[in-house]
Amino acid sequence: MKVRTALRLAQVVAVALVATAATPLHPTPSSAPPSLPPSALSVWTGREWHEWWRSGDAPERWSGPDGRVADAIEWRRARDGVEWGELRLAGSGEARRLRAVVVRIDPRRVRLRLDTAFTRGGERAAWNVEAARSDAIVAVNVGQFIRTLPWGWVVLDGREYLPPGRGPLSTAVAVETSGAVRWIGSGALANPENRRGVVAAFQSYPTLLAEGGEVPAALQAPGRGVDVEHRDARLGIGLLADGRLLLVLTRFDALGESLGSLPFGPTIPEFAALMGALGARQAVALDGGISGQMLVRDDAGTTHLWRGMRRVPMALVVSPR
Repeated sequence: MKVRTALRLAQVVAVALVATAATPLHPTPSSAPPSLPPSALSVWTGREWHEWWRSGDAPERWSGPDGRVADAIEWRRARDGVEWGELRLAGSGEARRLRAVVVRIDPRRVRLRLDTAFTRGGERAAWNVEAARSDAIVAVNVGQFIRTLPWGWVVLDGREYLPPGRGPLSTAVAVETSGAVRWIGSGALANPENRRGVVAAFQSYPTLLAEGGEVPAALQAPGRGVDVEHRDARLGIGLLADGRLLLVLTRFDALGESLGSLPFGPTIPEFAALMGALGARQAVALDGGISGQMLVRDDAGTTHLWRGMRRVPMALVVSPR
C-alpha cells in the first residue's frame, strides 16, 4: 500500500514539474487596468459604523462633501473664523481605528503667518507646537523638508527665502497681502508673475486633490510614482468651495491619545478620499508621520495639543486679525 502511495505521489510530482516547465517565466500581463489595493473606510456616526469609501470603486473626482462623513463632525468654535471637530474612522490593517482632527479656517477673519525655528547655527529644525506663539489660535507644521530646511518655495514676510521646487504633484499655498489664500501648481510657479504680491508661502507634495476635486492619476493605481499602499499618520491642507481652509490631522486611536502620534494611519489614496469627503476642492499633503502636530486654542483659553515626535523647521500659525 505504501509502495503504491509513493508511486502515485511520484506521478503527481512529475506532472507538476512538466506543467511548471511548460509555464512561461513571464506570463502575459492581464488586460485589466491596475487598481488600488483592497481597502475600505468607515465613519462612526454616533450610533454605528458606516462604510463610505472602498478602493474598488473610488471616485476619480469629488464634486462636494459626503454627508455621511462631513455631518459626523460636531463642530466647536475656537475663535471668530475658526472651528474644529473630530471624526472617528475605521480602516484596514494599521488604520483599523483612527481619529481625525479637522479644522476650518476663514482667512478673511484671521491672520495667517509662517513661523520657523532652528537650533543655534541652523544645524537642526527646532519648532514644535509647544513653542507656538501665545496668541496662536491654530498652529500646525507645514510643507515637507529635507534635512533641516523646508523643501521648495518659501516666502516669509514678503521675502522669498527659498526658490520653487520641481515636481508634477507639488502644490504651493500662498497668502497674499490682502489675506486671501492662493493655490499655485508646480508649473505655474516658474512664472515670476505668479509669485508676486505674496507675504507668506510654502510648497508641499503630493497633491491630493487637483482643482475641482480631481484625484490625481498617480493616486488612482499603483506604479505611477506614488506609494499607494504605505500607511502612516497623515496631515493635509485643503481649500473649501467657500474659500475657507481645511486642516486634517489623523491620529492612531486604538490605544488612546497617549499613543496617538504613532505613525499608523491611512494610505495616500484614502487620505485624499477623506479630504474630498470633507468638501475640499483642492488639497495637498503636509509632512505627517512622526512630524504631524497641531495646536487649537479656544475662547475659554483651553489649549488642545496633538503632539508630534519630531521637531520641524516651519509652521503655519493662525492668530486674531
